[in-house]
Amino acid sequence: MMSFSAYFPIWDKLTKDQQNRISDVVEFRTVTKGTIIHDSSAECLGLITIRSGQLRSFILSEDGREITINRLFEYDTSLLSASCVMPDMQFNVMIEAEKDSEFWSIPACLFKNIMDESIAVSNYARSLLSSNFSELMWLMEQIMWKSFDKRLAAFLLEEASIEGTNCLKITHEIIANHMGTAREVVTRMLRYFQNEGMVRLTRGTIEITDEVKLNKIQNL
Repeated sequence: MMSFSAYFPIWDKLTKDQQNRISDVVEFRTVTKGTIIHDSSAECLGLITIRSGQLRSFILSEDGREITINRLFEYDTSLLSASCVMPDMQFNVMIEAEKDSEFWSIPACLFKNIMDESIAVSNYARSLLSSNFSELMWLMEQIMWKSFDKRLAAFLLEEASIEGTNCLKITHEIIANHMGTAREVVTRMLRYFQNEGMVRLTRGTIEITDEVKLNKIQNL
């Protein structure tokens, strides 16, 4: 198995002492699909780096609806689980495993200490946070200004790209959680897509049957 140093993008920017301090405490974890890795009530997890699998960062609305901020894949690093490290981050984020996953976590207190010591690490952390903030702002713009049919078409095409297949084993409830809406809204739009020949719906599965039409919808 490749070591943490091969996955952490600024490892060579650290001093030998900093590398040793991280190596002494970095934790490697294996989690199963559906595991909540971090939530707003948990202790600050710190910085996480993904070795394999797929994680999802999301926020909860006041009425309990979920909406996905981003997905994390192999080699991705996230600070969304480290609000105590970045005091500018004022929103609560939850992270769950969408697939069986492996990741490393650097304790928040150590990462903050090294961030205070190193301009390179501090700049990297702020770059990560800026990227996460941009993703959140993009998401808010999509919700506010883009019609749901366009958003759903884009989601289905993105999901097909991630999974490498047009036959998606995903429920209407899971899609609703990603998109911050009610399951009934998703079901109605998927039925419309089916009537227009763009998808075929079966229990627990959505098959994309006309990518061209879906692309036209998302680009209208």
